This record gives sequence, C-alpha cells and structure tokens, in this order.
Amino acid sequence: MTVRGIYKYHITRPEKILTALFVFVPPVALICAVIQAWGEGVDFFYLSLLGIFYMLTGLGITVGFHRYFTHGSFKTSPLIETILLVCGSAAVEKDVFKWCAAHRLHHQKSDVPGDPHSPHSFGSGGWAICKGFVHAHVGWLFTILPKDILKNVSDLYEKPRVRIIGKLFPLWVLLGLLIPAITGALYEHSWNGFFLGFLWGGLVRIALVHHVTWSTNSVCHIWGDRPFNTRKDRSTNNFFCAMFSMGEGWHNNHHKYPRSARHGLQPGEFDLSWSLVHLCQKLGWVWDVKVPSQTEIQVALSSKSSFRT
Repeated sequence: MTVRGIYKYHITRPEKILTALFVFVPPVALICAVIQAWGEGVDFFYLSLLGIFYMLTGLGITVGFHRYFTHGSFKTSPLIETILLVCGSAAVEKDVFKWCAAHRLHHQKSDVPGDPHSPHSFGSGGWAICKGFVHAHVGWLFTILPKDILKNVSDLYEKPRVRIIGKLFPLWVLLGLLIPAITGALYEHSWNGFFLGFLWGGLVRIALVHHVTWSTNSVCHIWGDRPFNTRKDRSTNNFFCAMFSMGEGWHNNHHKYPRSARHGLQPGEFDLSWSLVHLCQKLGWVWDVKVPSQTEIQVALSSKSSFRT
C-alpha cells in the first residue's frame, strides 16, 4: 500500500469520545445488569449469550489480533483469517491496525520510555504504582501515540483482504451488538428480549472482555511470577489473569517467546487459546505453528532462578 499519509495516526476528538463511550458505558451496563438480576436471577439463555459472545470475541483478540495478526504465530486460510478478524473487531478494542501497532510497539519498548502502556512510568512507591496501574489498564487509551505508529503494521495494510475487512471495523462492532439483541428479541418475541440480549450479550460482554484484556497490560506487569529472564521488561505470569484471558496471563512466557502460539509453556499452565490453535492444527486449518521446543524452554529456565515480584 503506497497511499501517501496512510500510516499517520493521532487520536482525534471524535475518536476520544467514542473510546470514552466504549470504556465507560459497558461497566455502567454491568452494574445495571446486576441490579436488573438482583433478587430475580437472570435467564440462563442470556447468560449463554454472554458466554458465547465472550468466547467468540475474546478468542478473536487472543488468537486473532494477538497471536496471528500481531506476531504471526501460525498461518491459516482466508476463511479462518476473516473469522478471526471479524470476531476480534467485535470485541471493540480498536481496529486490527491500531491494536496490532500498539502491541508491537509495546514489545519494542516494553517497560522503557516509549512503551504505550507500561505501569512503571511514574516512578517508585505505592502511589506511583497506583497511577501506573490506572495508566496501563485504561488511561493509555486516551494518550497520544506516535504519528507514524501504523508503520508497524505495513504488512497488514499490504494484504487486500485484511485492509478491506479491517476498515469495516464499525460494521463488525455494530453486528456484535445487534446479533445478541435480535437473538434475545426472537427468544422472547418482545422488545424486552431485545434489550436483555443487547445488555448481556452486548454491553456486559464488552465490559468483561475489555477489563480481562487490559489486565494483561496492568496486572501482568506488576504482580506474578517471572520464570524467564526477559531483559528490562517486568512481565509476569499471573494465574488468575491467565484463566479469564484464555491463556494471555502467562505473559512472562509470552515476552520470552513473542512469536510462540502457545503461552502456557509449563505443566499446569492451561492455555485455552493454544488449545484452539492446536485443534485447528490437527484439523489442517492452521499450519507453520511456532512453538519453542521443550529443550529450549528448559535451557532458558535453568539459566535463571524463578522469583516473584
């Protein structure tokens, strides 16, 4: 792609407003959902909608935006690539170009000046860590990124299918909200069903996926185990984050082997995203899957004692 200026990027006022809406409205909707269900419970149907769309969009981020589009951990067919792109976009964590560009910059500058979301940019001490946590978790979404950051994803722009589908990001966001809402309406044959589907399968799901994803940026650079030496970055493995994020919480492992399709590298480190990739590999749907050998892992572990931050 050679269009002049295509790689320039800065956060415009409309984008800041939309970001604020999708950052703050879903948590408010979560509170409303708890109030709505209090004392009455919630229909299993709507919890199922929440679970299904949480898995679809969450895996769209972990397997799609992260392991496939950002790091090239495996190769796949145009159909699977399209499904991953649509599901990841429906998670409402910015389009694939901005998401991958920011994450690649994070790996290039991890926990040093220039990292877009390091929690260690405010000095030492309790108050500095609190400010750093908020910044790494959500505050960085409103900061100015380098104008040429999209040069980090020139390879994505060069793929016509990714470029076209990626630029339809608003459509996938809209469908990710409307499909559960319409499903709820059909279930109850009422506007109440439409509202509950929109609430649970849409807004509540977005809130949960967002904060689980953002916890990898914040929690997994402050608290947890560091079995691997990853130079200056302070990435950690955090069990609780790993369980809810479908394997992304094995973050120290990931920083040691960024291109690995498998993040849970040691026994007991369950990685649902890897399980999906491995299943697709067995079915012949993905290939050229990158995973470090057990010998390589053991050598890296033996060269440095584990410690806790």
